[in-house]
Amino acid sequence: MPLSAFDLYSVGIGPSSSHTVGPMRAARRFAQEFPRATRVRVELFGSLGATGRGHHSDAAVLLGLEDEDPATVDTARVAERVAAIHQSGLVLLAGKRQVPFELILHRRRSLPGHPNGMRCTAWTGGAEPAERVFYSIGGGFVLTDQELQANSTGETATTPDEAAPGAGRKPCVPHPFGTGAELLAVCAAERAPISAIMRANERVWRTDEEIDGGLLDIWTVMRSCVQRGLRAGEGLLPGGLRVKRRAPGLFRDLTATAGRDDPLHVIDWVNLYALAVNEENAAGGRVVTAPTNGAAGIIPAVLHYYRRFVPDADGAGVVRFLLTAAAVGILIKGAASISGAEVGCQGEVGSAAAMAAAGLCEILGGTPEQVENAAEIALEHSLGLTCDPVGGLVQVPCIERNAIASVKAINAARLALRGDGTHRVSLDTAIVTMRETGRDMSTKYKETSLGGLAVTVVEC
Repeated sequence: MPLSAFDLYSVGIGPSSSHTVGPMRAARRFAQEFPRATRVRVELFGSLGATGRGHHSDAAVLLGLEDEDPATVDTARVAERVAAIHQSGLVLLAGKRQVPFELILHRRRSLPGHPNGMRCTAWTGGAEPAERVFYSIGGGFVLTDQELQANSTGETATTPDEAAPGAGRKPCVPHPFGTGAELLAVCAAERAPISAIMRANERVWRTDEEIDGGLLDIWTVMRSCVQRGLRAGEGLLPGGLRVKRRAPGLFRDLTATAGRDDPLHVIDWVNLYALAVNEENAAGGRVVTAPTNGAAGIIPAVLHYYRRFVPDADGAGVVRFLLTAAAVGILIKGAASISGAEVGCQGEVGSAAAMAAAGLCEILGGTPEQVENAAEIALEHSLGLTCDPVGGLVQVPCIERNAIASVKAINAARLALRGDGTHRVSLDTAIVTMRETGRDMSTKYKETSLGGLAVTVVEC
């Protein structure tokens, strides 16, 4: 079944879509299935177990058990509520009744289906305990073990959660595509840009007014996240690494020096927008998964570049950008992965850079072939990126990596626009290469904090 643009962009809570948003959704789903349980236990495996505390997976699980949703949970009260739960030893299961709980993080054990595994157990009276296994497969998408198996055979869709806008949708769209080549063929046959093909598919589930309004709402959340990041104050981010918020100071400096003759000042602004988002994400704030939280700053930064520095930029361009970017995200998710725990950071930051490059290229007048080229350039030059968060926190190298990738996405779009769309390496080839590189990559470089910077920074 096809994915919607609204599956790729969902409002959630930092710092991680796969480690925070996904576990919260899974725990909530489990609690809603067993609201009368007298005791519950949740076990986190693989990458979830290895970096769960740094990614706030433990807090996310507890709030999910209490029926909180990542899109609406009060981010300002998370720490207070989690502390109260631990003090009492009880969770308000499904928001209805208090029961004792166990929360176990297995740092060295994994479940077979995916590196981000959860096993939830519920006891109800004298009956045998009920058990459910969930996998958080990236971008906030959650599947049970049965759903994961069915999904691998093409029997079911993968939506971020059962209440997602696209859940329950029909399996038929007017322009199905599973590869970049197929997408270009559809564009040629319809004589339409990629955004128009995506819009036609989205009409299966929504009216044009709902498509435009929904995507502009996503843009509003992105803008709000940037503004919060700019005004947050220059304190330290939580977690113990003593990483300083830089966006507020950089914003002040750039505002004070506005108008000075610096040919590269645009790069400073793009960096600023990405830093603002990812510092908010690291602090557990409200962000848009695009397509993940770890890469949440790239699309907002490039969209801010478009609105601030491109003449005649407007809301219609924002919508076209997001539709085009979503098409690329759908291709990557379908043929490879957007999960850092599965393929490394190339699947998160690399995917977001490719999506942003494609979106920008189209709204700057690129042909479908040039748009595909822009996405390929950004992804090709992200191949091999490891996911090695220091201390298990989405801070080092994640925050700066979003800024670097935002500039890369803009450069990729500009390179593609200077060509005619023909190029040696196709987007499909880059996606397959990313998937194979992820398979070959050592587990210690895939969001476990067991290798790379996560180790050398501490040692040095």
